[in-house]
Amino acid sequence: MSLSALLSQQIHISNIRSGRSKPGLKAQHLVGLHLIRDITCGQLIGDQFSSTDIKFMPKQLISGHFFGDTKTAGSVTLLFQTSLPCLLYASETSYLCLKGGTNAEMAPQIDYTINVLKPILERFGVSFDCDVIRRGYYPKGGGEVMFTVEPVSGLKAIQMTELGQLTKISGYSFVAGVLPIKMTHSMADSAINLLREAFPGVPIDVKRVHESRDKAFGNGSGIILIAESSTGCRVCGSALGKQSISTEAVGESAAKDLIEDLSYGSTVDRYLQDQIIIFMALSSGKSSIKTGPLTQHTLTAIHFAQLISGAKFEVKTIVESKQYMIECEGIALVNKFI
Repeated sequence: MSLSALLSQQIHISNIRSGRSKPGLKAQHLVGLHLIRDITCGQLIGDQFSSTDIKFMPKQLISGHFFGDTKTAGSVTLLFQTSLPCLLYASETSYLCLKGGTNAEMAPQIDYTINVLKPILERFGVSFDCDVIRRGYYPKGGGEVMFTVEPVSGLKAIQMTELGQLTKISGYSFVAGVLPIKMTHSMADSAINLLREAFPGVPIDVKRVHESRDKAFGNGSGIILIAESSTGCRVCGSALGKQSISTEAVGESAAKDLIEDLSYGSTVDRYLQDQIIIFMALSSGKSSIKTGPLTQHTLTAIHFAQLISGAKFEVKTIVESKQYMIECEGIALVNKFI
């Protein structure tokens, strides 16, 4: 949908989520579709709950104030992913108010968007600010985030081929609502124990925070760990708390994710792979990133970026099933308003 909007191409998508027990569009998907429709003053057909078939006819990209509310714990970061590429090619600064889940399963935590995605996208020339008004957790959501997005004249290619040396690992272990602060210590301590064993001598600092009631809606817990390298790479591991999982296991899960991605010498982690494919496709010049095992999200993103934009991707195997180089000759999309 984002590529359709940016390239003024009508698009027809069928068999949406057809393999699911409950196929078709859900509330979060509809909010994302409506955001792109509004940003492009476009026409959207088939945008009903559980619809498996939509048609989209984009018109002109506009800047302004936009609003999206999943009314559930649906991820605000996924809504932002959908909207950001479009807002970058608008004429002026845009403001995006999104409500829903800020720390949700199967989606980037808002802390990831701020601390990992944002600094990497800045290498492409992207500029946005993020103000977390209130966090929201499963099952009710209730979070609110304000994004301010500056337009670009175009995006520049990036080269991220060497991880370099680890310089530090920082983190954020949190609880909200009625959950006790001691949970943050348990998550952080278990994560730090594994990280110190894996990376002796690397400075590690994990903050432990109880989110105040005016800054968080509902009960939630989790941890995010970010490794920074001498070449400016940021690799992340994260996990959310669940009633069925001990706090120690939550911390260990995040640490193991981080350790595994770093073991591949990746310059982007498994979660960043697919998120930056569209920016590689739109950029001017040849971008290169080194990754660990490719995810299905990444393979899908490459497939559709090539299909719709015509960008040329090449995936080179460095170490079989463990390390890859993704290269892309972007289409050098220019903002016609700037």
